[in-house]
Amino acid sequence: MPGQTPCIEIFLQPGEYFVGNADYRIRTLLGSCVSITLWHPCLRIGAMSHFLLASRPAHVIAEPDGRYGEEAMWLMLRELRAAGITPRECQGKVFGGGDMFPGARAAPIHVGKRNGETARELLRAHGIPILSESLFGVGHRQIIFDVSSGNVWSRQVKPG
Repeated sequence: MPGQTPCIEIFLQPGEYFVGNADYRIRTLLGSCVSITLWHPCLRIGAMSHFLLASRPAHVIAEPDGRYGEEAMWLMLRELRAAGITPRECQGKVFGGGDMFPGARAAPIHVGKRNGETARELLRAHGIPILSESLFGVGHRQIIFDVSSGNVWSRQVKPG
């Protein structure tokens, strides 16, 4: 349409996050990884993560890293605060945590389940309401976050 701003597509790789305005649409593919989306409905600014693990081992000290849920959340909130947004004003959504190898039970904790539970805890700890979620199950998910509307589309694909 004439006068309409074209949408800028961003694809998140594992360990990445992005914060942007209504000009952006953010996509990713998730297996056991989890994405948290944060959206400010009045300012139409959003953030999305793609983290691999809930937290970093306690003995490792390094710069914040988007591969870890706790740190990805910190990084997104830092950028949102810099834009004048209070975390409690955002709407949260959570996706992923799928079981990619349902027949192989070598570890006592399912990484995807731990990631999803951590995402929920992080949102609650920051007072951010969870408007929707699509967590766990078998297979991977395709995620699209339209920052202009706050809508997130999730499609789960079972292995095989």
